[in-house]
Amino acid sequence: MENIFPEFTVNDENLDKQKELVLKQIEENKKKIKKLLALENKTYDNFVKPYQLMQVKLGLLFSPISHLNYVKNSPKTQEVYTQLLPVITEYYTELGQNREIYEAFKQIYQKEKESLTQEQKKVLEDAIRDFELSGVALPEEEREKVKDINIQLSQLQNQFAQNLLNATDSYEMIIEEYEYVKELPEAELEMAKQEKDGKTVYRFTLHQPSYIAYMTYGSSREKREELYRAYVTRAPENEEILEKILALRYEKARMLGFKNYAELSLATKMAQSPQQVIEFLRELARKSKPQAEKEYQELNEFAKRSGLGEDVQAYDFAYYSEKLKKEKFNVNDEEYKPYFEKNRVVEGLFSFLNRLFSIEFEKVNVPVWHPSVDVYHLYRKGKAIGRLYLDLEAREGKRDGAWMDEWVVHHSDEKGNTIPPVAFIVANFSPSTEEIPSLLRPYDVETLFHEMGHALHHLVSEVKEPFVSGISGVEWDAVEFPSQFLEKFAYEPSILKTFAFHYKTGEPISDDMLDRLKNAKNFMSALAMVRQLEFALFDMLIHLDRYTAKDVQEILDKVREEVSVIKPPPYNKFQWSFSHIFAGGYAAGYYSYKWAEVLSADAYFMFVDSGIYNDDVAESFYEEILTKGGSRPAMELFKNFAGREPDIDALLKLSGINTD
Repeated sequence: MENIFPEFTVNDENLDKQKELVLKQIEENKKKIKKLLALENKTYDNFVKPYQLMQVKLGLLFSPISHLNYVKNSPKTQEVYTQLLPVITEYYTELGQNREIYEAFKQIYQKEKESLTQEQKKVLEDAIRDFELSGVALPEEEREKVKDINIQLSQLQNQFAQNLLNATDSYEMIIEEYEYVKELPEAELEMAKQEKDGKTVYRFTLHQPSYIAYMTYGSSREKREELYRAYVTRAPENEEILEKILALRYEKARMLGFKNYAELSLATKMAQSPQQVIEFLRELARKSKPQAEKEYQELNEFAKRSGLGEDVQAYDFAYYSEKLKKEKFNVNDEEYKPYFEKNRVVEGLFSFLNRLFSIEFEKVNVPVWHPSVDVYHLYRKGKAIGRLYLDLEAREGKRDGAWMDEWVVHHSDEKGNTIPPVAFIVANFSPSTEEIPSLLRPYDVETLFHEMGHALHHLVSEVKEPFVSGISGVEWDAVEFPSQFLEKFAYEPSILKTFAFHYKTGEPISDDMLDRLKNAKNFMSALAMVRQLEFALFDMLIHLDRYTAKDVQEILDKVREEVSVIKPPPYNKFQWSFSHIFAGGYAAGYYSYKWAEVLSADAYFMFVDSGIYNDDVAESFYEEILTKGGSRPAMELFKNFAGREPDIDALLKLSGINTD
């Protein structure tokens, strides 16, 4: 099966060569488009299909460059990526504004509507809509302006992300006193330990494993606040950048005939209007805030008993909530980590998917960008499906967070051959050392399941048209549905039992530990809910008008007043590092996490209520949700699977939020 996949051989040494291949492909695509437009009788097969395939070819060449820039960032990747970004953006914007292609698509749709497959119809409907959202109908001068805005936005968003990465990489807090680190678990302490001038010191950074370790177990409140302050004030230069981004988005939306950017963003989503989203978020906040306030009160009472003389602040939250969780449920992450060795967890996840959906995974030895990366081939019922790269350990030069990215989408080529898909899963779990393997917290296990849900959605697609295959063509507020669905199983005792074994002794995790973990799953869940609602509401509100950086701060303050329970200190500049909306695809779309979670909670209960491994339910989910990709509207697919509309109360029930 190896030879049907592209191999990942891009590195700093051959990046310039790869850049030339991208530039050459862009030129070839432009020539081919001219030839296609010259065709007398344009059809889906001779025009739309070749048009899709040339974009697939370009993605095949450009994706490794952007991927390397995220996972193995260096001056060279920055240089090449920054050079290519405006060229790529200009290319796609010019395509999106090409009236001749737009007219050809419309004519083909009208002429062949009756004979097109559902997939082909969706390709054309989405494309025609996207052409209109790209300003195809605007006068020449305004089209040029939109193109210029798109290029500026891509550069500003890249700069926002790079500033954040630079700030994260450049900070360190050195602690000399053992007294301030005495509560840290052994693995975290070992990772922080360094020799300096002949004595032992402890180094903490703003990268997730290190930052979380000190915020959760750091004994010095002063040092916790010092680290927290550094984290929430990263990249102050992003203040100016986010103001420019918001101004350009607003300008673009107005030029395209929308009242604001929020409306433009929702034109490709399930939600009907910004108002509908705001009401949805406020309803969840109304139902969640009373319980969140009770949770905060309980945490304050516990912290006072533990000697804190004032209310719990943002930089105290992880420290005291971890202690309270231990007292209430006798659960702390460190007790569980030895049972969640990275490779064992991966194998367990694969076994679960094999039992649920009959998918098999085979480890293969192919070129990778870092020694800790593993690669697998997927099979189902004897048929090869795709390839998956797993890059799960944190390291310098790698963007924080976890994500799934696609390299090749499942589709059929011009000869009708099936081209199998390729996906990357990237995370930042504790890195392995010579003494200790990579050990995951329960939350990390959940994250891995989540990203695997995205990867499945991409990898098991059976759609032949690349523009609506896998996650392509899926409404943004439904794209989290399969990932959130899968993550819910990360706390099921019967599933955890299959892979949770102590990495040193091989001893299986006890029933008592599993019960405690399941009971603790919704610990502080209402506080977590209102925190996500704060981000989502803030995101939607700042895209309703043209706002300055000063306005943005005022809106954030008001949202916190309305929704938040733990009020962050005034110096908290969370917006400077909100890369989901200023450097990712979630602008006026962060609400999608909660919107999709209604679908996923509902689907999860359908599985659990039928004993998890119900062949009919699993096959229906696999066929209706996973294999259909973006070939039909998400709500239609959900109804095909569930036989009804989704239920918002499923989300509150799953989160343990009592609304009686």
